[in-house]
Amino acid sequence: MATIFSRIISGDIPCYKIAEDENYFAFLDINPLIEGHTLVVPKKEIDYIFDLEDDALAGMHLFSKRVAKAIEAVMPCERIGVTVIGLEVPHAHIHLIPIFTLSDMNFKKPKLTLAKEQFESVAEKIRAAFI
Repeated sequence: MATIFSRIISGDIPCYKIAEDENYFAFLDINPLIEGHTLVVPKKEIDYIFDLEDDALAGMHLFSKRVAKAIEAVMPCERIGVTVIGLEVPHAHIHLIPIFTLSDMNFKKPKLTLAKEQFESVAEKIRAAFI
């Protein structure tokens, strides 16, 4: 059975897409820690990030770097925090989170509730900055 991320990539589930290429897909986390919190996933459904082939893992990080630079260009932050937890969804993914302090990446804190219009605005800004 396809993961929720595979269903997002295929268009079966809507998302606030940031960018994609032939191998990777980036979209806003719908339960963000902070505005601009983005997920990067490989299009190939692999559960554990370290089970990716070396070239796929390297490519995912290079794609994530491009996404992070776009987030950083339009979202107020000190830098982009990066984390891989990998327990929530059985599909490898990287969290890119605009941060000011380490506590901004605390996954135990309440998630933001954003209106559809806020998600759309953030996604559009990041997409426009993606190179």
